[in-house]
Amino acid sequence: MKKFAVVAALVSVAACALTACGSADDTAGGKLKVGVMFPGSLSDDGFMQSGYEGYQRIENELADKVSLTKVEQVATADYQQVLTRLATGANLVVSFGGQTDSVLRQVAPAFPNVKFVEIGGPADAAPMSNLAYYDPVQADGGFLAGAYAALVTKTGKVGFVGGMELPAIVKTAKAFEQGAAHVKPGVTVLPPQYVGDFNDVAKARQAAQAQVGAGAGAFGQQLNLGRQGLAQAAKEGQAVVVGGPLVKACGSEAGFAGYVKSDTGAELEFAVDAVLNDTFAAEQVRFGIASATGATDFVLCDAAPETVATMDKVKADLASGVIVIQ
Repeated sequence: MKKFAVVAALVSVAACALTACGSADDTAGGKLKVGVMFPGSLSDDGFMQSGYEGYQRIENELADKVSLTKVEQVATADYQQVLTRLATGANLVVSFGGQTDSVLRQVAPAFPNVKFVEIGGPADAAPMSNLAYYDPVQADGGFLAGAYAALVTKTGKVGFVGGMELPAIVKTAKAFEQGAAHVKPGVTVLPPQYVGDFNDVAKARQAAQAQVGAGAGAFGQQLNLGRQGLAQAAKEGQAVVVGGPLVKACGSEAGFAGYVKSDTGAELEFAVDAVLNDTFAAEQVRFGIASATGATDFVLCDAAPETVATMDKVKADLASGVIVIQ
């Protein structure tokens, strides 16, 4: 079914490119044409779903100005074909996830009149003439999660569970450790666990169980659906979890003590607005806690006043540059 969905989407995009939608130099009824590739599931409870929520906001709020096309759950082997088809019928192409970077850098030069944006790509990648990089600055969220975990743990120990051991995730884990030590120098930060998949609930649960067994009383994480397994293990071990990137209502998820907000959908909206307003620039754009977009934030649930005050100061110092993530 997954493969069928991609093929069906490709056929749809190809038809658009060859018929009414025209080329990237044309417009759909005077609208900006935007193609978006989501390599993962739009219901992953994480990075892709956050991006899709931004996509839906654009559909609802800019329907008179923007024509959207999306392809989801794309296999690695299909990246080039999907990106090429999207670029053939679009003015702007947005790709989610650093795993698409090498292919995107091959496709973009073939479409010099199309603007490209990669959300979540390498923070040190050099932009191309028509390719911009939008960095969610996940390390900012990691630092905040580490600080909060250290403040709320009842065992004096905290842990971190990540999906794939990618550079951005490793950096987030290191930021988590730095944040914990910043507010509680004596806290024990257990070695991070990487389960090899952002959506594997069973593996995330096993990793968390091992850390609960080692004494972890609070967890940071960089997972999508796998977060469910982490939450199960934490609940069983009377530990708590810092959620995110989607922010849920406090109390709606048992065992969640707070949330890191990392709104990748806001980055998609930023890209569309930049093209509409003719302010698009092929550069690295950061959407961390210092960004005026509000794409990154931290939500505390039922925290003590002194904890709130400490976290407010951490956020302010991180945003102003007083705190520098190593």
